Amino acid sequence: MDDVRDRIEKELGSVMGRLRQLGGAVVIEEFPGALGDNSPFSDPTEEVQVQGEREVSFATRSLLVERANRLAEALDRLREGEYGTCEECGEPIAPARLKAMPEVTTCVRCQDKLERLARRLEPAAVLFGEPEEED
Repeated sequence: MDDVRDRIEKELGSVMGRLRQLGGAVVIEEFPGALGDNSPFSDPTEEVQVQGEREVSFATRSLLVERANRLAEALDRLREGEYGTCEECGEPIAPARLKAMPEVTTCVRCQDKLERLARRLEPAAVLFGEPEEED
């Protein structure tokens, strides 16, 4: 189990390093002034490009934060002796799957069922409208 813990910790360290490279708030501070009002950009195309780069950076950061959280949770499951067990069916998760994605919590069969269910529910969400998130 030490090699599994070491692998998860290494992956978590890698994700955290990538997050540090993105720098969070530095992305905003790179370009002074709010886009739109009193923008320092003389070309609207440049303004759109910078805004697009910001959005990609924020999305990337969000995905990395989510992965870091899942890896930390995997370390918790490892300490509790629950690592490698599918949280849906209780069966062991294939070692190859855990090696590829050490943070997974479901076996391939259960993950497939969850994804199929989500796809079936998507049309209902469109018909009834998804609830808006509150700030």
